[in-house]
Amino acid sequence: MTETVTTICTSVDFHTAGEPFRIVAEPPVEIPGRSVAQRRELAVPGSAADDLRRLLCFEPRGHADMYGGFITEPDDDGADFGVLFWHKDGFSTACGHGTMALGAWAVSAGIVAVDPSGTTEVTIDVPSGRVRAQVHTDAEGRATSVDFVNVPSRLVASGLTVDTSLGPVTVDLAWGGAIYALVDVAQLGAAAGSSQAAEVGRLGEVSCEVVPENLTALIALGREAKAGLADHPDTVHPEDDRLSGVYGTIFVDRFGTLPSGELHQRNVTVFADGQVDRSPCGSGTAARVAALHAAGELSAGQTLVHESIVGTTFRAKVHEETADGVIPVVTGGAHRVATSTFEVDPLDDLVPGFVLR
Repeated sequence: MTETVTTICTSVDFHTAGEPFRIVAEPPVEIPGRSVAQRRELAVPGSAADDLRRLLCFEPRGHADMYGGFITEPDDDGADFGVLFWHKDGFSTACGHGTMALGAWAVSAGIVAVDPSGTTEVTIDVPSGRVRAQVHTDAEGRATSVDFVNVPSRLVASGLTVDTSLGPVTVDLAWGGAIYALVDVAQLGAAAGSSQAAEVGRLGEVSCEVVPENLTALIALGREAKAGLADHPDTVHPEDDRLSGVYGTIFVDRFGTLPSGELHQRNVTVFADGQVDRSPCGSGTAARVAALHAAGELSAGQTLVHESIVGTTFRAKVHEETADGVIPVVTGGAHRVATSTFEVDPLDDLVPGFVLR
């Protein structure tokens, strides 16, 4: 019988605190560019890299909240490899949960040899710079947790007002490899109460909390906040315009300080065009650390217990202070869930596929 199905590629899938990350170690297409940042710039609609992204991310092979990365050459010999991060709407500048998954993958796959000390450092070039995954292993060399040591992060602006269907909402902007709009959900009840158009999930009538029941409303509001900040001058990256723009909106629930002295907060990050991070968001947590430290709410050495909307957690703190911010370190767990071979049937009319959001 004649084989009619074409094998496209193989992936190794991980999840980090519940958020998927699909790793394509050997992309079957050319990804041009002299650096990871330039490769992202050239991965435009119609390119081979973008066609492959859509195939692996869109249904029926993926879904609207899928995330992944193509392994590339590093920018130079200082890193173990590079990665081009992708999601349903394109290619991102940073991905903390993906960096953690890549660290665990690199150690488990033998890309980077396990350090006998129990902590193996994996250095990765990403579009926003060079990051590190410090992989902690047990006696059998299995990854037990991963520290994501991010690029320098900082508070960009505070107290900005953006108009939404719930009324004016106050946001802070912070950089953690991408620009995030930070929104305290406690203010949303007052905003909804003062608005005649509080139809976005009726947050004002339910509860202003980061809980699954409010997710549809928070997605809609996150999209509005991002759109409302699209032309704001504070969203322009001062050194590289390719890094400009609000990537996501982070809704934050504050729970105060635990008896241990740790700061406890819950968040959900709505990024790209309505995509939801199931984890506490690695680069978003880094941005949160920078904002809290700048506001005097998170001291050096103090830990932020950052919970996701599904109850998983990252633990984060200031790794190092910089002239205008901090280098954060975010710790979480990443676990392998599948190895997949993707195929295309020439008779299949759903190629590359579709998304419903």
